[in-house]
Amino acid sequence: MIKNSMTQLVIRLSDPAAVDAGRFGPKAANQALLGQAGLPIAGGFGVDAEAYRLQLASLGLDKPARAAAELDPVEARSHIAEVRIGLFDQPIVQPVLEQLLAAYRELTENSDVPVVVRSSSLLEDSAGSLFAGQFESFLGLQNEEDFLTAIRACWAALWSSRARQYMETHEMNPADTAMALVIQPLVEARVSGGGMSLTADGSMAVTATWGLGSAIAQGEIVPDRYELSREGNLIEVAAGRKEHSVSCQHHAEPSAEAISKEMAVEPCLDKIQVKELAQMMLKAEDLLGCSVEIEWSLDDTGFKLLQARPLEMEPAVVPDEIWLRHPGIKGHPSGIGWGSGRACVINCECELGRVAPGDVLVTKVAGPALSQVLPRVSGVVAELGGSTSHLASLARERGIPMVLGVLDATDKIPDGAQVGVDGVMGVVRWYN
Repeated sequence: MIKNSMTQLVIRLSDPAAVDAGRFGPKAANQALLGQAGLPIAGGFGVDAEAYRLQLASLGLDKPARAAAELDPVEARSHIAEVRIGLFDQPIVQPVLEQLLAAYRELTENSDVPVVVRSSSLLEDSAGSLFAGQFESFLGLQNEEDFLTAIRACWAALWSSRARQYMETHEMNPADTAMALVIQPLVEARVSGGGMSLTADGSMAVTATWGLGSAIAQGEIVPDRYELSREGNLIEVAAGRKEHSVSCQHHAEPSAEAISKEMAVEPCLDKIQVKELAQMMLKAEDLLGCSVEIEWSLDDTGFKLLQARPLEMEPAVVPDEIWLRHPGIKGHPSGIGWGSGRACVINCECELGRVAPGDVLVTKVAGPALSQVLPRVSGVVAELGGSTSHLASLARERGIPMVLGVLDATDKIPDGAQVGVDGVMGVVRWYN
């Protein structure tokens, strides 16, 4: 059994010490805060960032890590590779290993439910640096070997090229921080989604899909969208296009499965369930002291909050009236800003090099890989995705307007056309 002690590097989220974001990272600390306030979470453990530091030092990787921080990008490559490979390949130092295995065994002792390992960097889920989708999460871990591999992979993700590019835009360095972790049982979700406690027009929004929420986070489907007043009254329901779901059947590794045409457009939640989520968001707001974005799942026992982080939101900007004369199509608003520019229509990530500064990116899937072009675009339009996807979170953080779930956008919007993106109303307009 895990002992509750400040000297422990792996502690239950129910332990009062687990709310310390300086030790366990904001993601784990926020989970602990929600659970200790009586909101439903999956339970589990937080892994202190000190475990990462001990692993780094025990492998002699603290020196190349510091060297990588002090050298220019070209000279730093070999040091970065040494750190990443060492963290991923080498055995975990014994004192840390013992505590990790004790936590895993406690979670699986009386249950065959798979385990989840998620990053909880000391930098992520903070106002101005959300790092949405930039690190790693591993679902459906069913044996100790896979569990330990996931731990090492989450540590190594701090040094991934994607994470380092994000850090550079925020003047951060992986050598100056550390990676904490969250270990939890997998919620065997019938429905999952996200939510925003405050939208740009002063309402609240919930998104939902069948199965696990990774399809929403990765921008792979168009989720249902429910708009509510701050009092919890349902204003509008927009059924999504949920062509597939991600689930764990018979405790197998999570996988995507096609769903029927009827279920694809059938709303996942009823009015009472949406109102319950709204009440949870308002309580999370009080706990974090700001507007929040949440991730949640619904299993046979009820809702579980998986994450709560500060929500980046700005007031609506009224576009030039000339745009109102041109045709528009509607989608899911990211909830921020107005932007315009030349349409750059791409159908594959290999075409991202075509995107020029000031362009409006028009694409099919709004996945986290597109984060690399966000610094140079004036807006994003995508056929799939919703307002609580990882990319939408990153766009709000940067003040970049985005409209997702726009049906046939890559066919309707001509490449090179002038495009206006209203990230508050969720409307895209264009002219040649």
